[in-house]
Amino acid sequence: MNYYERACALREELVANRRWFHTNAEVGLHMPKAKAYVMDKLREYGLEPQECGEGVTATLGHGGKTILLRADMDALPMPEESGEPFACPTGEAAHCCGHDNHAAMLLTAAKLLKENEDTLEGTVKFMFQPAEETFEGSQNMIDHGILDGVDAVLAYHVGPGKMPVGIYMYNATGTMMSSFDGFAITVHGKGGHGAYPHTSVDPINIGVHIHLALQELISRESDPACSCVLTVGQFIAGSAPNIIPDTAVLRGTIRTDKDEARKKLIRRVQEVAPAVAAVYGGTATVEMTRGVPPLICDGKLVNEMVSYMQELPIPNAMPYPGVQASASEDFALVAEKVPSAFMYLSAGFLDERGDWPAHNPKVRFNEDVLPIGAACLSHCAVRWLQEHK
Repeated sequence: MNYYERACALREELVANRRWFHTNAEVGLHMPKAKAYVMDKLREYGLEPQECGEGVTATLGHGGKTILLRADMDALPMPEESGEPFACPTGEAAHCCGHDNHAAMLLTAAKLLKENEDTLEGTVKFMFQPAEETFEGSQNMIDHGILDGVDAVLAYHVGPGKMPVGIYMYNATGTMMSSFDGFAITVHGKGGHGAYPHTSVDPINIGVHIHLALQELISRESDPACSCVLTVGQFIAGSAPNIIPDTAVLRGTIRTDKDEARKKLIRRVQEVAPAVAAVYGGTATVEMTRGVPPLICDGKLVNEMVSYMQELPIPNAMPYPGVQASASEDFALVAEKVPSAFMYLSAGFLDERGDWPAHNPKVRFNEDVLPIGAACLSHCAVRWLQEHK
């Protein structure tokens, strides 16, 4: 069975599925429209889908080893400015990270594998996951048993930008994506009149000094050999220009490529913020939220998947090993429990359509990647089961 040729023959259906997800973008953990659509399609393809937490799963095959194929399907809470005729019309959600492509590719992979179920030498399980962007979806499905009986996991992520379709990027030797830990620092001062700052304790001033102190954790306390990023993305305080408020809130993220560096930065944020606040007469509390570890794939499995992909007649296919990104992925929660392979598939353009990165409202994805992703998911699952009876 040539899975790439068959996926190309299903291109129209692949594109239609991708554009449905794109137009009907949903965010977060609860995705009722996407869940219903996936379950209807899987039934149409001859599978028996089931809810798994807030996601969807299905299984096909004949006992033996089990490989899990995963796709996330949530969007981002932002407006879309791609100019695509199938853009999400709500202005509140947009598939600017490409998860609509992932869901469409996995649906077609399920169809292809169902067509060839009699030849499978093991079991294939599917994971349609919500809430990757909020780092909730993988854990939700893990808590509801998605990894039960699973021996290996494969997932792909599309990548936009100024690059041709056909590149596949991976890391078989170390950390592929950084950890993620969110934090919220609430600074408590004493409000008052802006004309009399000496009678108040200004939480905005304290917040500024906390922000500056946090940057020193990267420049002076983090090992230069590690990849460490600390970003404050929100600073919320005050209601009028002539009033010193009682409180200020800083929210941000920590990302690292090593667990030791992650633990140290979390500890130091919790130590530094209250200490700086005390210097200026206030107090500060630190809340850590939604952490995921660095994404470290199983090197042997990654290399196996690369070898299977090289068997497919994908035009202009080009491996790109050793990729490392400071972005984060909640697939890391899967990879720390079961041997896993995670790769990027290029979905870019060489013209002006490739000017925009992921998470930009103008980003566009090349739909030529869809048959590649569907074929790789299918073929790699089949070949892994053949080699691991």
